[in-house]
Amino acid sequence: MTLTSCFAQTDAVLTKSVTPYLHTLPASVTVSLAVQSLTDSSVAMSVNAERPVPSASVIKLPIMVEVMEQVKAGTLDLSEIHILTDSEKAGGDGVLKNYSHRSRISYADLLRLMLVYSDNTATNIFINELGMAAINARIRAMGLTGTRLNRVMMDTVAARQGRDNYVTAADMNRLLSQLYRHRLATPALCEQMLDILKQNEDTLTIPRLLPKSVVVAHKTGTLAYVRADAGIVYARQPFLLTVLIQGAPTPDAERIIAELALICYNAFR
Repeated sequence: MTLTSCFAQTDAVLTKSVTPYLHTLPASVTVSLAVQSLTDSSVAMSVNAERPVPSASVIKLPIMVEVMEQVKAGTLDLSEIHILTDSEKAGGDGVLKNYSHRSRISYADLLRLMLVYSDNTATNIFINELGMAAINARIRAMGLTGTRLNRVMMDTVAARQGRDNYVTAADMNRLLSQLYRHRLATPALCEQMLDILKQNEDTLTIPRLLPKSVVVAHKTGTLAYVRADAGIVYARQPFLLTVLIQGAPTPDAERIIAELALICYNAFR
């Protein structure tokens, strides 16, 4: 089989398998999905991919990029130590909320905690130190038109007032594509980011049903009203996949993401 015909077959399999699956879901469930080959950008499928969705912790991907861009610029040193204070601690995901007042932690460890364990305290430290305006400027510079950081993590008052953080499935694939192709910060820093994303300990979504040998570099997110995952799947034909689920209980949303990931993997393997 030629490469061209292989891609044509992949595109057809995506359409013929994903669409019928989506029709089996309850009407209350809204799926935002973007899947794209990293070998041939014309092989892609999207559903509600440009629709802004409350981001949950997926917003930590552009925060990560701004961290590394400031490392490149010399305005942030990952080896430097941050002194954690009780006033910085946030609830929800993460381990820093259990650290003692005045604990010493490097920015490199803060970055890893933000991505591997989705630590909200680490995330808020970066938002406060980098600046929300700088992060949103980086989002715009990457061409992410439907993504916006509007509040820190666990700011329930802001969320009730409608000031939530938003991403789109298409935007997250755009970010991950630039990362995969080493077009952010420096190639070495891109590799460092990818290595951290491969360590994500939340495996209930994209990696869940895939063969254990398949590496996934991804960032997940969970709110009461959204479950999300955005990642690079290193299949035989590597591909991007972002799925955001609304209107389903968290266990059901996790199953839907996992089943969609398996369908896509079978098209690309």
